Amino acid sequence: MKYLITGGVGFIGTNTAITFATSIKNSIVLVDDFSRPGVKLNAKYLTRKFANIKIIKANVKDTNKYLSELKKTDVIIHLAGQTAVTTSITNPTLDFSSNIVGGFTLLETVRKYNPKAAVLYSSTNKVYGNLENHDLQLDKKNSQYKDMCHPMGIDENEQLNFISPYGCSKGTIDSYMLDYGRIYGLKTIVFRQSCIYGPFQIGVEDQGWVAFFAKQALAKKPLTIFGDGYQVRDLLYVGDLIDAYSKAIEKIEKIKGNAINVGGGITNSFSLLQVIATLEKKTRHPIQLTFNTERPGDQKLFISANKKAKKILGWVPRTSFHKGLDILLDWQRQYLFNQ
Repeated sequence: MKYLITGGVGFIGTNTAITFATSIKNSIVLVDDFSRPGVKLNAKYLTRKFANIKIIKANVKDTNKYLSELKKTDVIIHLAGQTAVTTSITNPTLDFSSNIVGGFTLLETVRKYNPKAAVLYSSTNKVYGNLENHDLQLDKKNSQYKDMCHPMGIDENEQLNFISPYGCSKGTIDSYMLDYGRIYGLKTIVFRQSCIYGPFQIGVEDQGWVAFFAKQALAKKPLTIFGDGYQVRDLLYVGDLIDAYSKAIEKIEKIKGNAINVGGGITNSFSLLQVIATLEKKTRHPIQLTFNTERPGDQKLFISANKKAKKILGWVPRTSFHKGLDILLDWQRQYLFNQ
């Protein structure tokens, strides 16, 4: 099987490449412009460990630089793009160019030159907006918000509501992917992902918050919480996400044209304050906190119901947050604090 992964030396791309490269029958091409800080570390690891991985340094918009590889690939996983809500607000032009122009250029290139390829798109739960119409109640005793109308999580019937330039750009390509499946028969599938975490994630303050919190905790540095800290996220270990990708590829003819919510679900849902308390226990060190204004477009709560993923993919998350967090911390100790 031949795979092409855009954003391939990023966090999810690196983990996906490692998973598929373990079979010598597979060949993997990674396309990445190396614009994200820290990804050179990932690229170095991949090239050292796997002979069946090829890395092309290119922006996803520059399809001429990887067209020959795209034409002969079986599976395309589109991960490249601008990834932070805050950056999209301060630089919407960059967000538009990276996510909309980049995503559409790739999609059109697939339509013209390799319409038989399976195309997986890494979308986001941010396409559902801030869920302001939900009945959210604050449970201070347990340091979290609760959704009184959707106690088991949010499914794909939730109304789309693009808030922030990031929500608009990701939602635009989300919709294009589904429509190209309808109109042109492309084998597209959209994953509306919750908070993904795990090794090879170089977390920063405005994106990859679990990894950033863990890194700060290990370094005994303070944290700033934007909002009250009670906001809840369902946390999905990256290996479980890749398992969903694998199942989708296996069943692509049956499930093409679908959008699927994938997240940690109810059992892996925690507020920011709960995650911080867990990190304090695991690192045996208190974390100094300061609080700042809630960021625009932020969701007070998002939990993926995962019902559709279970029904059509036979997929459920299998890694508990506590186990996944231990894996992340061990990786950070080895690779970030032992260079």
